[in-house]
Amino acid sequence: MTDIVTGVAGFIGSHLATRLLAEGHDVVGVDCFTDYYDPAVKRANIAGLLDHPRFRLAEHDLATEPLDDLVTGAACVFHLAAQPGVRGSWGDGFATYVRQNVIATQRLLEAMGGAGTRLVYASSSSIYGEAEQAQTAEDCLPRPVSPYGVTKLSAEQLVMAYHRTGGVDARCVRYFTVYGPRQRPDMAFSRFIRAARRDEPVDVYGDGSQTRDFTFVSDAVDATLRAGLVDDPGEAIFNVGGGSTISVRAVLDLLGEILGRPVAVRTLPPQAGDVRHTGADLDRARRVLGWQPTVALADGLRAQVDAAGELE
Repeated sequence: MTDIVTGVAGFIGSHLATRLLAEGHDVVGVDCFTDYYDPAVKRANIAGLLDHPRFRLAEHDLATEPLDDLVTGAACVFHLAAQPGVRGSWGDGFATYVRQNVIATQRLLEAMGGAGTRLVYASSSSIYGEAEQAQTAEDCLPRPVSPYGVTKLSAEQLVMAYHRTGGVDARCVRYFTVYGPRQRPDMAFSRFIRAARRDEPVDVYGDGSQTRDFTFVSDAVDATLRAGLVDDPGEAIFNVGGGSTISVRAVLDLLGEILGRPVAVRTLPPQAGDVRHTGADLDRARRVLGWQPTVALADGLRAQVDAAGELE
């Protein structure tokens, strides 16, 4: 039996495929190498997988190409492929988000219906919008404040509709701000580290007091795997967070400690769709999946800094 990882050349997808192979799984990695960021970066993410005897790369567009043969016989599909990013989802860019996040997911679900294949869908804390409480639980009312969040919620609801009535054994993991080696170049920690290493000011949108629940990539991968392995979990949606929240300013102070020098900051106006605070209630993931985060922010950030240095 083979597992499928869509979005395999991306940040989390490449780590997930590596973990699956290390645990003895056969993996088909699916990616269409969109140009949201440099496709060469994505190909570098999976360069170490291409010669593995139990890995096969399928360059496949989920929104347009036939999918029945792709999913037939698979044990589990880990669906991480998506158009990411809040800021690019406004205006004319929205059509791409609908295509990559909603239409592609619906087509995948149609192909999986009745096939007996399990699905783990990678959702996002962006579906919550502004947190109703310090630690947001899965049953809180979703109130996305960006078109990106709307498409992720729409795809998640499609997954649950097919789960309830369409014969797809599905689970959703809602990631809270994942970071670590291979993080997308447009994400905050990547931008911060790149600028700080060059002794350039770090661009911060807003006053820096906004907080996030930062999740190290190995913890996100572990939760995703557990969601795919557990039988009949009862509850099918799980928050995946780092276990604590911290302000952006505090992160920059920590980055300065790691680099051994203060990090200069350039404050810019807040961006539409950026929420002030996120925090994950992890009780359900602990109780049902037996999972909890293990990597402290200081250790994870140092690992990302070290990895960035190795690439230069």
